[in-house]
Amino acid sequence: MATGTNTKVLVVTADPAFAAAVRGTFGASRAIDLAVVEGAVAAQADALDVSDTTVVVVDLDASAPEEMAALARLTGRTGARPPVIAITQAFDANVARVLLQMRVADFLVKPVQPLDLVRACAQASKAPSGGIETTEAKIYTFLPAVGGAGVTTLAVQAAMLLLNARGPRAKTSTCLVDLDFQHGAVADYLDIEPRLNIAEIEPRPDRLDRQLLEIMLSYHDSGLAVVAAPNRPAEMRSFDPDVVTRLLDLVSSHFEYVVFDMPRTWFSWTDSVLLGSNRLFIVSEATVPGLRHAKQLVAAIKERLGEGPKAEVVINRFQQSMFSSGLALKDIEQTIGEAFCSAIPNDYQLVREAIDRGVPLDDVKPGNKITAQLKKLVLEQSAKAADGKPLPLLKKLKLAGAR
Repeated sequence: MATGTNTKVLVVTADPAFAAAVRGTFGASRAIDLAVVEGAVAAQADALDVSDTTVVVVDLDASAPEEMAALARLTGRTGARPPVIAITQAFDANVARVLLQMRVADFLVKPVQPLDLVRACAQASKAPSGGIETTEAKIYTFLPAVGGAGVTTLAVQAAMLLLNARGPRAKTSTCLVDLDFQHGAVADYLDIEPRLNIAEIEPRPDRLDRQLLEIMLSYHDSGLAVVAAPNRPAEMRSFDPDVVTRLLDLVSSHFEYVVFDMPRTWFSWTDSVLLGSNRLFIVSEATVPGLRHAKQLVAAIKERLGEGPKAEVVINRFQQSMFSSGLALKDIEQTIGEAFCSAIPNDYQLVREAIDRGVPLDDVKPGNKITAQLKKLVLEQSAKAADGKPLPLLKKLKLAGAR
């Protein structure tokens, strides 16, 4: 008989060797109630009773669409509790992308070491502090249309606003991720030490867990968590997309709000980041080339992501005077069309001082116009943005599988 304090692990597998290994790993512990359902997840998922289960472990063939679809139905039905751990025979960018979109708690690749499986189950079974249910992170992505548009400044300030949106918060509520691994400036803007070591996790991305992530996180004095790698301006390299996907999956599983500062270059993992975003901001400037690039980028994203998040164009450092010959707001609206969502005022001196001091804009000048406009964009409009809702799981699965 299971006791109320036992950890209840349910394993679904069609692999007799894996079933035997699981029984050998968990069977000797009196603190674990193990149930093994033998058979393919495609045949078992819809009938599984997980109401009294701590962790569900699903061993599946990731190359079989019917098994991935069954896993999507299972995670859609269970939500965050009980957490689901996926065991696959292969680990590639497509598999990682789909598992990321399903919000599985963890995933391991065969052959699975017993200690790795025990650690994964232990981490997944930990209830969130304070009894708060785990929810999907709300993801805000800032993507530059042109170089020098001020994407990092907007990403930093948006993250600060989200961190303080409901008053004093735990320092793990908001995370800012600098995905420009070659020229990223987030750590410099906040005057903190970048601690992400991609080279350390690249050989085995499945090693990346909460403990390792915590080692690689940096924290600003405000409490903002930051994922940033040291700059490598003379080192041109492309990281394994599995590493990036695994990192983003872990970050989005442990924070309430996640802000991505994207590089202008399109990588193999860019689609996954954009597809998983609740709000997707394209940042440009009020010049004719800038508007053209922004409009082209909106069209390209719509073509690539289909039913994914709607791209919203933000014109940064906008300044217009009565006698100016520059572009007027109506010119921008006519050029960009319905994708245009906001124009951020220009205040070079304020932004420069905030960057030099490594502090939010409000610390330099409370109630400034830039912060006021960002509040409307990030806080007020997010509450109304129906297009910012995550896609249904099966639609995401279909989109990701078509890449």
